Amino acid sequence: MEIKIGIAESNRELVVQSKDSADDIKKAVADALAGRSELLELADEKGKQYLVPVTRISYVELGTSESRAVGFNAS
Repeated sequence: MEIKIGIAESNRELVVQSKDSADDIKKAVADALAGRSELLELADEKGKQYLVPVTRISYVELGTSESRAVGFNAS
């Protein structure tokens, strides 16, 4: 699943490819924004950890969890 996080006062966004389910990510974002944590903690598919201060989050965009087919497909 692709997750895009807008960072306040930054022209770039943080893009993370995660193997976590959409429900797990939604819960982590909701908990962080509700003040239960000072950091939004996410892990990507390769195990890298991302810690984003909640006060710096402008938006969070959750992509689809479908994988795209690569290559040619004979129909």
